Amino acid sequence: LSLSLSIAPLSLPGDITQKGYEKKRSKLIRAYVPHPGGTLIHSLSSSRTLCSTSILVPGMSHRPSFAPPSAARFHRRRSSGTRDERYRSGKHKHAVTTKYGNAERMETGDGVPVSSRVSAKIQQLVNTLKMPRRPPLREFFVDDFEELLEVQQPDPKQRRPEGAEMLAVRGEDLGVVTNWPPSLEAALQRWGTISPKAPCLTSLDTTGKPLYVLTYGKLWSRSVKLAFNILHKLGSKQEPMVRPGDRVALVFPNNDPVAFMVAFYGCLLAEVVPVPIEVPLTRKDAGSQQIGFLLGSCGVTVALTSDACHKGLPKSATGEIPQFRGWPKLLWFVTESKHLSKPPRDWFPHIKDANSDTAYIEYKTCKDGSVLGVTVMRIALLTHCQALTQSCGYTEAETIVNVLDFKKDVGLWHGILTSVMNMMHVISVPYSLMKVNPLSWIQKVYHFKAKVACVKSRDMHWALVAHREQKDISLSSLRMLLVADGSNPWSISSCDAFLNVFQSKGLRSEVICPCASSPEALTVAIRRPVEDSSQPPGRGVLSMQGLSYSVVRVDTEERLSVLTVQDVGTVMPGALVCVVKPDGVPLLCKTDEIGELCVCSVATGTSYYGLTGMTKNTFEVFPVASGGGLVSEYAFVRTGLLGFVGPGGLVFISGKMDGLIVVSGRRHNADDIIATALAVEPMKFIYRGRIAVFSVTVLHDERIVVVAEQRPDSTEEDSFQWMSRVLQAIDSIHGVGVFCLGLVPANTLPKTPLGGLHLSETKQLYLEGGLHPCNVLMCPHTCVTNLPKPRQKQPEIGPASVMVGNLVSGKRIAMASGRDLGQTDDNDQFLFLSEVLQWRSQTTPEHILYTLLSSRGAVSSSLTCLQLHKRAERVAALLLERGGLQEGDHIALVYPPGIDLIAAFYGCLYAGCVPITVRPPHPQNISTTLPTVKMIVEVSRSACVMTTAVICKLLRSKEAVATVDIRNWPPVLDTDDLPKKKSPALYKPCNPDALAYLDFSVSTTGMLAGVQISHNAVGAFCRSVKLQCELYPSREVAICLDPYCGLGFVLWCLCSVYSGHQSILIPPVELESNPALWLLAVSQLRVRDTFCSYSVMELCTKGLGLQTEARGLDLSRVRACVVVAEERPRMSLTHSFSKLFKDLGLVNLAICLQGTSGPDPTTVYVDMRALRHDRVRLVERGSPHSLPLMESGKILPGVRIIIANPETKGPLGDSHLGEIWVHSAHNGSGYYSGYGEEVLQSDHFISRLSFGDTSTVWARTGYLGFLRRTELTDASGERHDALYVVGALEEAMELRGMRYHPIDIETSVIRTHQSIMECAVFPWTNLLVVVVELEGSEQEALDLVPMVTKAVLEEHYLIVGVVVVTDIGVIPINSRGEKQRMHLRDGFLQDQLDPIYVAYNM
Repeated sequence: LSLSLSIAPLSLPGDITQKGYEKKRSKLIRAYVPHPGGTLIHSLSSSRTLCSTSILVPGMSHRPSFAPPSAARFHRRRSSGTRDERYRSGKHKHAVTTKYGNAERMETGDGVPVSSRVSAKIQQLVNTLKMPRRPPLREFFVDDFEELLEVQQPDPKQRRPEGAEMLAVRGEDLGVVTNWPPSLEAALQRWGTISPKAPCLTSLDTTGKPLYVLTYGKLWSRSVKLAFNILHKLGSKQEPMVRPGDRVALVFPNNDPVAFMVAFYGCLLAEVVPVPIEVPLTRKDAGSQQIGFLLGSCGVTVALTSDACHKGLPKSATGEIPQFRGWPKLLWFVTESKHLSKPPRDWFPHIKDANSDTAYIEYKTCKDGSVLGVTVMRIALLTHCQALTQSCGYTEAETIVNVLDFKKDVGLWHGILTSVMNMMHVISVPYSLMKVNPLSWIQKVYHFKAKVACVKSRDMHWALVAHREQKDISLSSLRMLLVADGSNPWSISSCDAFLNVFQSKGLRSEVICPCASSPEALTVAIRRPVEDSSQPPGRGVLSMQGLSYSVVRVDTEERLSVLTVQDVGTVMPGALVCVVKPDGVPLLCKTDEIGELCVCSVATGTSYYGLTGMTKNTFEVFPVASGGGLVSEYAFVRTGLLGFVGPGGLVFISGKMDGLIVVSGRRHNADDIIATALAVEPMKFIYRGRIAVFSVTVLHDERIVVVAEQRPDSTEEDSFQWMSRVLQAIDSIHGVGVFCLGLVPANTLPKTPLGGLHLSETKQLYLEGGLHPCNVLMCPHTCVTNLPKPRQKQPEIGPASVMVGNLVSGKRIAMASGRDLGQTDDNDQFLFLSEVLQWRSQTTPEHILYTLLSSRGAVSSSLTCLQLHKRAERVAALLLERGGLQEGDHIALVYPPGIDLIAAFYGCLYAGCVPITVRPPHPQNISTTLPTVKMIVEVSRSACVMTTAVICKLLRSKEAVATVDIRNWPPVLDTDDLPKKKSPALYKPCNPDALAYLDFSVSTTGMLAGVQISHNAVGAFCRSVKLQCELYPSREVAICLDPYCGLGFVLWCLCSVYSGHQSILIPPVELESNPALWLLAVSQLRVRDTFCSYSVMELCTKGLGLQTEARGLDLSRVRACVVVAEERPRMSLTHSFSKLFKDLGLVNLAICLQGTSGPDPTTVYVDMRALRHDRVRLVERGSPHSLPLMESGKILPGVRIIIANPETKGPLGDSHLGEIWVHSAHNGSGYYSGYGEEVLQSDHFISRLSFGDTSTVWARTGYLGFLRRTELTDASGERHDALYVVGALEEAMELRGMRYHPIDIETSVIRTHQSIMECAVFPWTNLLVVVVELEGSEQEALDLVPMVTKAVLEEHYLIVGVVVVTDIGVIPINSRGEKQRMHLRDGFLQDQLDPIYVAYNM
């Protein structure tokens, strides 16, 4: 009945889809199906949070009694990947279940438990409200391109486990001795009163002399005094700051174990929970912020510290300790007795038996740098001490030397806790003493005749290095040398070497006792000290390849690719250990399979403080056998250790979960890779212990990064030799490639407070580009093996088939045209521009055509129609008289941007000569700019050069003579001194198809080409621009362009004469000294239309910044701002320009050759990956790999455009990528070749389609783009055809069979690091070369190499072959602001770039 009632509401219109009905029905039915373990779980699910409310089953309680789990825990998310399931995550379920898991409650939408008697109708409404809103499709994207990545094929050599399923291994029974104390506080009370004089702890100074001996009497009395002060002297009587159960931070340095021990036991006696942490040395310590988060989550408000430590903490100007970054506000309380009040005689701490209250919280740093707090209960604390006492055979009054950190882990368990339980004497050797004298701990063992020493393999290694035949040492008293990191696979070499050297000093082999431990499970296993040395310790020689597949395979030591591991003894007394698969459901491993060790014992941690979800995953694990049954009804704890249980119950550890790196499905351990790197001549080049290995995700797989500190005396050549050897060693031994190997200067990697390497901070610095390495070696070619397959070019389908295919699929042929040129005006009766100027000089002689502005914004000169006509006549007279030139001769005009250039141009037309405008050489850079001038003059066959007196002088200067041979120059005419009389008769052209001028330009690939422009083309082009931009004599237009070629020359020199409008000329070079010049002119002269280039726009955006309002700019009258460029529209620049000046009235910015009658330019988003395959796939904004493209304006009147296949010359369909072909009256008539032969491609101007309309003659632009018919309409009511330019065909790079546009890769590179000012890429023998300009210090140069390599790999699936880091200004840029990539390539090949660093990726 209850089931049908629950399903009934589904018929309500809450979720009307059949799929939703089935899903909800199955969930409700599943709730009533019995689960393994015998419990009945009724889960009430909604779409947003899966709230699981459990019905209590008799006989089950919470964790102290290890309740078995609900098997529902292991219902993993289905992997179908549907969108709904991304919202229905099981992660929320765990968090909510733990909060209200044991109450018969339901939850409302905000998580508040309510009575289960709530009506079904209301609950149905609540569930409906909680359901997630489905995001609209356009905002929700899935990157489905991973399918294209190369799938790793299964390795034929892959080993698989063959053994039987393992059985859980039980340690010996914990034999409780009758005189063992009921709690640790009771033990302290006993020894403090029975044996007050017995030594408890001896601290040493930096010379190794005893500093202070703490007796058990003193420890007891001082702990009691501190406990009283904590409870009664902080805050007021009514409102004490600390109550029993509160958390308190313990901040003590490593050289003050006495104060720490007193504080720790003072907290235990006061029943407050100590949280030992490291001393924050600065406000920005590595990892300090994460410690602060832990303290904040634990609700810590009081920090106990010593007097000396308190004085050493950083202070503000007022003497107060500042709040550390990320830390809560703390009251610092000094624990020295002199600062404390005596407790009343009748006050005694309440000493209870060990219970399930929290005893202390130990911090743990995770792989990602986050800090968790592991809570340990009082019963677990006592049981652990008892288990250690039994395992290690501790007896009263034994002496133990402790080199480990006493605040956590093995150092705390043995040196602070178990020692007090057994009234032992601890000699604490501080880290500061070990740095000065690495043999100090051995000397203390000899001096105090210590029975036990607790060390790390690092301490044994240091002692070996410092060992110089010391006479006064002996280790014969030791019965146990506890190696805390014995579970580390390469500690065995330290143990063996140490035994080999110190056997002569009385050290016995059976004394060395490695142990395995983790913060969560405490001590997992320990090798027992035995009196009988006949039984050798266990060790295994394992195949490294087998280990990478989590399989145990015994090998021989002769081979290099093996790992020798030592056993860490047997399982702790009273504990149950099993090995489970590290991922997914905790299934038991087979006997020859590597897995994660799990421990079931009272003596383990209980939880991660405040993190219920993570606690469940780690501390409440129920291993499952292959048959589906549970191993035990009690919960296990994950240790984070990887290993297996060998013969005789010996535990072997092969690595840690935190150090696990999974590359292409194979598992590698960071410690193993470190050991391999150290084996390559370690002492010469790098410091032991200062090497980090971690993984970064690149292209959907983990990649290995190795970072080490190199010694200051090692040369760069030595370092590279060592690096290449390390790469070979790791490749041959581990069978895995290293993505990046970096060497940094000594003492620059972030350290932990005890001097170790802070791994997560190191990784973060690497990812952020803050490591500043001095040597780096990238190997993407060898380790990135999952790139998409190179594109195979298929046999081309014929153009006819393409056309038929397009027609069948309903696609129109991509053709578009501008409007007709229409009726003729008065000036259209003239065929030649020289005639138009003569007509204007007679009809409107005083009308100003040109105004030139100076760098300060003032009018430096202007020209009326008559003035221009008269100056042109005098120039013509100069040419005919002094130059003695003939009709049709070529004249090079070498002028700065200005009036002289215009007058000289029309003077040439009046004399019947053909002008060629040439950019003058730069006075500060003659050696590189003058050869281009000379080349144009020679190639154009110029009969003479016209210029100003200043440039005349420059051409004859010493620098010019040293650069080019000036004897070969044609005659140079100075037009500053024009003849007074005019030319006797002006030249009257008769053939409109004759040559008007030559348009010479250098393309971005470095090709110099001169295009022949006829008089017909000049007239047609000027008329087309006039109609599109609505240019009339009453108009004023501001032009900030270079006047030497292309549209810049036409607008500067020709359009004003043709249309009669006034041109306000602003030389772009003047903006370098005054970036506001252009916009100030537009603002003050109230110009409606202005033309500029991207370089001008960039100068304004960067140069003006936030100064715009202060300069009083008003751009509200601007109607159109036209950017003249021969490239893909730079959207990011135009957006930032519009955003910067929008408050100044620049609202409707039409950026492109855009008339007022057409719609605003549209933006589309295309798939960048499809573009590489010459396809256009439109996607939504924000989708993965989307590339925004802005249309390049409205097509000019009288112009027809078609998109053609550049190879087959066949027409393409709408939204297909191809070459843009143009048919118009103003097309150029061909390339000019002064040598009478057809150089360059002759078909650029007279191309015909291979199919379809084969009669029309087209000019090929050399640009790839596509046409797209939009829904917008223009003034004529026709649907608007938008033209999108993608990039230049000659600049596109063919790599891996795909077509890449340099700008796309450069955009990705510039985004990677803030220090990259500019970037350019080019191909070199099938390798991609990336040149970046560094803005910042040179030490950042090598940070860019891995970041650039990774960005290009991830976004473009290309491996960068060479990364060149240079100073600013190395990448050559032409006058239009376009990068000259081929010039850069030539400079790179000729080694002329003077780079800061060149990285050749392997």
